[in-house]
Amino acid sequence: MRFKPGDIVRHFKRETLSEEEKKTGKYLYRIIGVATHSETREKLVIYEALYGEGGYYARPLEMFEGETDHTKYPDIRQKYRFEKEEEN
Repeated sequence: MRFKPGDIVRHFKRETLSEEEKKTGKYLYRIIGVATHSETREKLVIYEALYGEGGYYARPLEMFEGETDHTKYPDIRQKYRFEKEEEN
């Protein structure tokens, strides 16, 4: 995995936000870790939303580390669906 527990990552849709909206932390997440699905053995990334009500989410590792669909989102510059947020 490209990320480690504790890393803050941004979803590519963060590019579509105004500077004011970015201040809310929208589309920022903290990596909790990688879990293994008990029946399929598929690797799942567990991550926490850092905005709104928060909450924990799981997404297949392959999808989490996949590239942004630039056919569907041609104006997005971010290469991968999730990338590490640069520290300020």
